[in-house]
Formats: sequence, C-alpha cells, structure tokens
Amino acid sequence: MLNLFKDDLSQESIYQLTMFIPLFLQLIGMVFAVSIDSYISKTHKRVLLLIAFLVLSLIAQNYVENLLAENLLVAGETRVFVRTLVSICGYSVRPVIIVLFLYIVSPGRNFVPAWVLVGVNAAVHISSLFSHICFWIDDGNHWQEGPLNDFCRYTSVILLCAFLYLTIREYSHVREWEKLIPLFNVLVIIVGVMLDNCVGYKQQPVTFLTVTIVSSSVFSYIWLHLQFVREHEKELRDGQRVQIMLSQIKPHFLYNTLGAIEELCESDPQMAKAATVTFSHYLRGNMNSISTVGFIPFEKELSHTKFYLELEQIRFEDALQVEYDISCMDFTIPTLTLEPLVENAVRHGIRENADGRGTVTISTREFSDRFEISVIDDGPGFDPERLPKNGHPHVGLTNVRERLLQVCGGTLRIESSAMHGTTATIVLPKKE
Repeated sequence: MLNLFKDDLSQESIYQLTMFIPLFLQLIGMVFAVSIDSYISKTHKRVLLLIAFLVLSLIAQNYVENLLAENLLVAGETRVFVRTLVSICGYSVRPVIIVLFLYIVSPGRNFVPAWVLVGVNAAVHISSLFSHICFWIDDGNHWQEGPLNDFCRYTSVILLCAFLYLTIREYSHVREWEKLIPLFNVLVIIVGVMLDNCVGYKQQPVTFLTVTIVSSSVFSYIWLHLQFVREHEKELRDGQRVQIMLSQIKPHFLYNTLGAIEELCESDPQMAKAATVTFSHYLRGNMNSISTVGFIPFEKELSHTKFYLELEQIRFEDALQVEYDISCMDFTIPTLTLEPLVENAVRHGIRENADGRGTVTISTREFSDRFEISVIDDGPGFDPERLPKNGHPHVGLTNVRERLLQVCGGTLRIESSAMHGTTATIVLPKKE
C-alpha cells in the first residue's frame, strides 16, 4: 500500500508537499502555543491568531491560483473570472497582515492611515474585475500587468517602513538583541519580495513572500513571549522588594502601635477607637502596596505616610512634631518610597535626640525637569558613608534607592552631619 502511494506521487506533488507541510506545521504550532501562553495579553493573542488565519488563507490562495494558472479546477471564461478573484484576494490580504504586525509592536494605536491605505489597495485591485488599470487575465489564461500592477508592493513597503519606525521608537529601551527580532522580520519579508520579483510570472505553489510571512509570524510570537516573560520577572522582583520593605516596617511599629491602643482602651476609649480606625487605614495601605508594584499618585503615598505619623504621635504625643511644606502634588511616585524615609527620620532621627523630641518636615518642590520630595529631621544626624553601629548597611535607604532607580530612574540623596539633622531627598525625573 505504501509503495502504491509512493508511485502515485509525482515529482511535482512531492515538491508541493515539502512546501506546504512545514508551513502548516509552523502555523499550527504557533496557534497552539499562543492559545495556551499565559504571558501574552488578550489583545496580542487575538492579533496573532488573526494573522495565523489570514496566512492560512494566503497559503490556500497561492495554491488555488497555481492550479488555475495550470488550467486546472475550472475552464473557459469562468476560469478567468475565478483566477482574477483569487488574485485580488491575495493582493488585498498581504498588506492587512503587515498592518496587524503594527499592532504587535504598538497595540494601543488605531492606525487609521494604514487601514485607509489598505482599503485603497483593495479598491485598486478590485478594479481588475472591470478594467485593466492594475492587472488582467487574458483569454489564453495569461497574466497581464497594468500601470498600477505594483501598487500592492509599494503599499507593503510603506507599511514595512512604518513597522520599522515603530519598532525602533517603541522599543528603544530594550536590549539590543531583542530589537533585532522585529527588525529581522522586516528584512526577511523584503527578501521574500525580492525573490518573488526574481521569479517573475513563473507559477509557484507558494510565493516566497508567503513563506517569509509565516516565519515572521513565528518569530513575532517568540519575541512577544520574551518581552512578557521579562516584564513578568521584573514585576516579581519589584513585588519581592515591596514585601521585604513591608516586613521591615511591620515588626517594630505594629507591635508598639497595638500596645499603645491597648493602653488607650483603659485610659481614653474614644481615642482608642480613633487610633484603631487610623491603624486600619494604615494596614489597608500596606496591603494595597503589595499588589501595586508601579507608580501611585503622590497624594496617596502622602496620605499613607500621614496615617503612620498620626499613630506615632499617639504614642509620643507632643514629643513628635510634624510639618508639611507641600507646594505640588500632581505627580506619581513608586509605592512605599516616602514612608520608609519618614519612619527612618522618626526612629533614627527624632528618637535618638537626648530628650526624645523633635520635628519631621515633609516638603515637595517642582522643577523644569524633576520633582523633589524632602524628609527633614532635626535629629543628631549621621555619616551616610559609615555603617551603623550594628555593622549592617542602611537597608531601608538602600531599598528605596534601588526601587527609585529601577522603577523610574529616580535617585535618593542623603545629606546629614553630626548635630545638624538629616535631609533625605527623592528626585523624580519628569516623564516625557
């Protein structure tokens, strides 16, 4: 049976199978991988699946057009009409696939000009049903080109240039080798167009352009997967840092606050009730910070810090004074970057004074290129270059500094000297 099957396959059939089977396997594998990939967003999934569907239709179009060119399937005038219709579909679908590649690079855009260009391209080729302006099939089933025969090619070149521009602009911040994948896709598609030009009007089961589009689709999926895996790993690292910072804030502060509320329950129940409400707001803010690893409004971070200071003032009463010099609030800040500095000012600044008394001042300033948030205490000060007495580095300051640098490119500046207090300044560059 197997030998009979081998005998029935002509050399031409074997050639076509070696072309079609790898393409179908690549697309089926990509569709399966995209469907189960939890890293890729729903928008990118829809775009990739739509690209796969259109590429499959393009492969089918190539195959059917090749059969029609060889005078198979249908005969007579019907063959000319069907071949013209099939060719129109192929020329109309190719630019659509390239536009969908634009959504892979920048999914939030509409690309209205690109769709207008795609529509014009389709209209130009549809005109072949009743004119010779683009192309036509003569009575002998021979392809004839019109003055606008290269319109699809020029349309594709314009869209590829847009794809190249968006890739360079949107992903200028990623590693160089990651940017090479979409750039390589453009190069591969251009090579496919050039090879098709070399072939000319000789019939092919599948055009080189279709083959390169299939490969580019697979490469694009791999590239997207790498992007989302990298972002996911970054979020995990940021989340771990937040949890570490929270664990440093909780032990010494939470137990003392609970002890203070316990005492108030005996001496001042109303104050105990108010302290409990403030404490619940503080805890809620900490819990929200675990799930928020990016930016939050400064006003929200300041509100969370105020809850902390109110609880400390319940414990220390008028020994802790707080002053606010807020000149701007309309900006965002990485979560849990202000409160650790304020806590540091209370613990290692005010409480280290001989009488345990002092003032913490929080101020904000806006400049042309940055925002600055300062936390000032009138404590005994310290040498920022020297390790604390316990021999451990300033973990809280180190965490804040690393978080600012990694999340937004910000910096933390510490100015302190003995008997002159400490000023910790967060510098946030303005977003373009």
